[in-house]
Amino acid sequence: MTTPPNQPRRAAARARRVAALATAAALLAQPALAVPRCSNETDQAVFEVEALKTELMVVATTCKGNTEDRYNDFVRRYQQALVASNRALGQYFTRSHGRGGQRQQDIFITELANARSNNARQLGSDFCPRNSGLFDEVMALQGVTDLPAYAATKDLLASGVTACPGGQAAAPHRATPAAARRSPAR
Repeated sequence: MTTPPNQPRRAAARARRVAALATAAALLAQPALAVPRCSNETDQAVFEVEALKTELMVVATTCKGNTEDRYNDFVRRYQQALVASNRALGQYFTRSHGRGGQRQQDIFITELANARSNNARQLGSDFCPRNSGLFDEVMALQGVTDLPAYAATKDLLASGVTACPGGQAAAPHRATPAAARRSPAR
């Protein structure tokens, strides 16, 4: 019995397809990794609160209705926590960059605002319906001490801006918000 001349080519093509499918399956089975987290959970919480504040600001400036008033209500209610978080953010950048800390902080804030605004543009008409409820959620928190844990659940840093820029980030973790790894303080 003789082998048809096309059979070796078909077998090789089939083997390549099987190998490609196996490679694709292996890549898809890899755990999703988030952006690198800060090596210090306190620093991570500061960056997450800043990302939440920025997201709410983008909602307020992008969406119609009373979103600006709702943003102002948020700032008034959480003013003490936001001031403390901003101070801690400044301390982080001073620790990390010395005299250039303020400049690096300004760059970070600008990049964060741009990333959140770009996300809003990408979502288009879906952005406001998806995110206007953030005001209801954040205002329903029991107290200001719940703000960092809530901010961690929103995973707002995964869209292009790294927490703890400048080398103080830990290795990337699975895409699990920090709040899921911490027990809530009540």
